[in-house]
Amino acid sequence: MKRKAIPLLLFMFFITILFACNGVSTEEEIHNHLEKAVSLESDFVDKQNEITQLEVREQEIYSEIINLDMEEYKEITELSEEAITIIEERASLIEVEKESIDASQEEFNKIEELISKLDNEALKKKAHSMYDTMQNRYQSYTSLHEAYNESLKLEKELYNMLQTENLEQEELTNHIHKTNESYQSVLEANDNFNQYTVKYNELKKEFYELADLNVTFKEDDAANA
Repeated sequence: MKRKAIPLLLFMFFITILFACNGVSTEEEIHNHLEKAVSLESDFVDKQNEITQLEVREQEIYSEIINLDMEEYKEITELSEEAITIIEERASLIEVEKESIDASQEEFNKIEELISKLDNEALKKKAHSMYDTMQNRYQSYTSLHEAYNESLKLEKELYNMLQTENLEQEELTNHIHKTNESYQSVLEANDNFNQYTVKYNELKKEFYELADLNVTFKEDDAANA
């Protein structure tokens, strides 16, 4: 199952902002929180490749199993146990991933009270749009996380079933169907999350430009969905 979310675009900033005597401006404060929120998602970004590699290996195992006869029970059992181990590794990784997203959200939420302090109405409107989009992104990640955990649960049950010697074909078929439906839910949730990420990245760049911060953007490569 392919599940690769688009991380927030990471920008290298070359900032030459002249600071006023009274300290950092509201726009600059917002900028600082936004970029810290991005950096706090580093574990989320880092775990994507590991999760994908484990998913690929599990798919290979599943293909091996379905090409075996039930007479090859020992080999099916060994492969199923390996698959279960992989599922448990994936479960651990997505919890690290979630902690990263949660930390990002906690930091991002700090801009809410700053938005009301913006004097420029157009800038304030853009900031509200950016804020709402990011909150939708965090909510969509929660849905993705829940869907993915449900999928892992069903996959683990499937591999445990495959270790039953007298397994009924109808029972297996029904469970495979349920598991495939969960895959579809994950893909839909992931697509929703990716769409909000793309939209947020666009709005953040527009906010920086409208705020007239002396910032040069250099986009790092973003992961593809």
